[in-house]
Amino acid sequence: MKTRNILTGAFLALTAFGCTDLDVNIESQYTEMPNSEIAIEAQMSNAFYGFRNAIGRRFDEGVSCNSDEYTAVSFDGDYLNGRDMANFSLHMIDPTNSKNQLNVFDELQSAITNCNRVLFDLKDAGVATDEDLAPVRAVRAFYTFMIMDHWGDTPIIDHLLADDEKIDRSPRADVAKWIESELLAVRDNCYENVDASTYGKPTRWMVDALLAKLYINWNVYTKDVTSSSWNANDKNEKLNECIKACDRVIASGHFDLSDDYKTKFMYTNGSQIKDFIYAMPYDAETVQGMTFARFRTWRRGQNSNGFYSIEMSNSVGGNMALTPEFVELFCLPGDRRNDVIAGSTGENIGLPSFDVYQYDNATGDPTNIRNTYGGENVTFTKAITLKEDLTANPPVVPNADLNCGADLKGWTQGYRSIKFFPDINDYNNFSRNQDNDVPIFRYADIILMKCEAIVRGGTATNGDTPMSLFNQIRAYVNAPLLDHDPSLQEILDERGREFLDEHWRRNDLIRFGKFEEPWGFKNQFNPNARNPQYRLWPLSIDALNNNTNWKQNPGY
Repeated sequence: MKTRNILTGAFLALTAFGCTDLDVNIESQYTEMPNSEIAIEAQMSNAFYGFRNAIGRRFDEGVSCNSDEYTAVSFDGDYLNGRDMANFSLHMIDPTNSKNQLNVFDELQSAITNCNRVLFDLKDAGVATDEDLAPVRAVRAFYTFMIMDHWGDTPIIDHLLADDEKIDRSPRADVAKWIESELLAVRDNCYENVDASTYGKPTRWMVDALLAKLYINWNVYTKDVTSSSWNANDKNEKLNECIKACDRVIASGHFDLSDDYKTKFMYTNGSQIKDFIYAMPYDAETVQGMTFARFRTWRRGQNSNGFYSIEMSNSVGGNMALTPEFVELFCLPGDRRNDVIAGSTGENIGLPSFDVYQYDNATGDPTNIRNTYGGENVTFTKAITLKEDLTANPPVVPNADLNCGADLKGWTQGYRSIKFFPDINDYNNFSRNQDNDVPIFRYADIILMKCEAIVRGGTATNGDTPMSLFNQIRAYVNAPLLDHDPSLQEILDERGREFLDEHWRRNDLIRFGKFEEPWGFKNQFNPNARNPQYRLWPLSIDALNNNTNWKQNPGY
């Protein structure tokens, strides 16, 4: 468990349980609004964590499997779950079977509604000004951005909806422009200090990072990305604005690349990490919802002499396996990022398998104790082979179930990520919950976005070149430096190494025009996998039932 800043912990407690010391329930409607600074801050904090549950599991499942990072697998029906995650891997997302993941849309909409409630309650009560409420507007814009990025056309909910009010989805380009205007309007009134008290909250540097992300993707958001005629290399009118936003973060002096790569994602991470601009904080006991290890640890890795040096009392799913195509990125000798892959990487990238030793709970590093199961040594294979048995009755033939078989051979198909390494003690004590905070915007992303913007035609500033920016990333992870300006492909590959498990890979692949490239099993079992309309997610059946005036996204 983490020891958090007392003030931040107090706000989180107020968010969860109500302002008992102030005789106020945060979830309630009031006749009189408290006007103390701590009460106002507690109300605002209630709006800041609306994405916590989603990013901790269901959003993670969908967006990770929808990129080339992961393929979902199942084990003779175990963890098949109606092909919910397999559908994401195969680019054939089903609005009904995958609704658990797709209903993140509704969670984000609810988070926006909560922001509006806080905004209008505090302002109408006269206890907070527009300037005071700027961080709430910023996080509302962030939630809207996340919907727009994945679903395209998005409702702009900038007021409290009446009970019978039906709101339409606005065109994606209009939403992008609205997000930009909101962020520019509130940026200078968001938190300026960067410390434990603002960790996980919308600072002005978080706003800059979101603006940079919006601008680097401007061609995706303001043009018809679902058209076969859309070109990833079209001129982007916002490249210089992207560079300016990045420069503001760089000039702030608050962030750097001094943290060890593997250490900053461990369960001990937090506000001390200088690379984190905006992160979602978790604590296995008090702030729950982060369960990455449950699905990334191989299916029987919880057993005695298992994947970790402490036996897991709660089971794991093991149904998220790294694709062999993505693993190939982790080929650079000496690269610290290789150490977050349980697989043969770096100088050993050519090996087809990986002998698994237990990982030490305290350090996340491998021990000299072999991982065994049923008396057999555990070895992961880089390639993922689906189960086939033509002699069975009925015959077992590989299909969209992505079934590897429910035995040691099946469970150990594919390499695994240990980037967000769990504290097994807390995993056991608190129902699979982890303590790892999940970064959303990092300084490393600012450096690589500025690099990309210049390569795409933006104006270089402050003496930076694409090569000098790119090599800042290579240097801090001890990877070989480039002796030339990177190509767009080299930037995309570097982003893959740098941001595994951080939920930007799908976004990157679409922007670079690589989302339809072959990986995993999607071309094998989905003849329509190259349909550009799959660059947007469908609305879940629940969202359509709740909003009868909406139409499903084309192609679903």
